Amino acid sequence: MPITVRLPREVEERIDRLARLTGRTKSYYLRELILKGLDDLEDYYLAAEVLEKIKKGEEPTFSLDKAEKELGLED
Repeated sequence: MPITVRLPREVEERIDRLARLTGRTKSYYLRELILKGLDDLEDYYLAAEVLEKIKKGEEPTFSLDKAEKELGLED
């Protein structure tokens, strides 16, 4: 499925230059950026969502002592 993305001119120029200097396509680099950056984006936004739930009291939290005890890791 084709996707259209609008980028700032400076970013597109950087990708153009990289593609030209390396002999790869712009699509190759855009795909690499998406694949490598998606994990970070998911981690960030999902963590931010959980943090908001914690702040609202909608997500349980545990002290380190309690977690260690429940996991059988206490000294």
